[in-house]
Amino acid sequence: MPSALHAHVLLFDLDGVLADSTRSVEHHWRTWARKHALDPDALIAVVHGRRAVDTIREVTPHLDAERELAALVEAEAGDTTGVTAAPGAAALLARLPHDAWAVVTSGVRSVAIARLRASNLPAPKLLVPADEITRGKPDPEGYLTAARRLGVQPQDCVVIEDAPAGIAAAHAAGMRCVALTTTHARGEVAHADLVVASLAALDVAIERGP
Repeated sequence: MPSALHAHVLLFDLDGVLADSTRSVEHHWRTWARKHALDPDALIAVVHGRRAVDTIREVTPHLDAERELAALVEAEAGDTTGVTAAPGAAALLARLPHDAWAVVTSGVRSVAIARLRASNLPAPKLLVPADEITRGKPDPEGYLTAARRLGVQPQDCVVIEDAPAGIAAAHAAGMRCVALTTTHARGEVAHADLVVASLAALDVAIERGP
């Protein structure tokens, strides 16, 4: 039975939430890891839900992070092989008023747009990408920026996430968070307010303020 969810605004993460892009994400990160003699499996364990530039700075502080990011972004934006809409994403977005949802992603704008297009999903009214904020998840800046630009209070937003860093960002912003088990095991996202298998498991009702 679908889980009921009431919110004024829904703020979606992109990868693993609206877009089924895990294989593409991991393919490009594994390629990058092998290029720099890193353990691909160890790298994959820490990349999800975080800005690529933050990961690059952490695991390879000796490299030019901006140069590495540019190369990674070019590869990801130019290759969306296998990227599709996540289960339930198209149906849910079709039911939502266009001003009642936004995307807050740890990916940069060009990659986010490429993956939305590959997934045949509508462009959001508001997209807050990683390259247009100062601090990435688990910092709440992205989610607070989205609430401010939409003219709503943080407590009126519900975040849909798939990664621990994103859940931490939502809670730090004072927002409720629904976690999907599309990328991480249930135990790794159990600190969310609600955990479901996919967007198809949600029965969303948008509540308008006075």
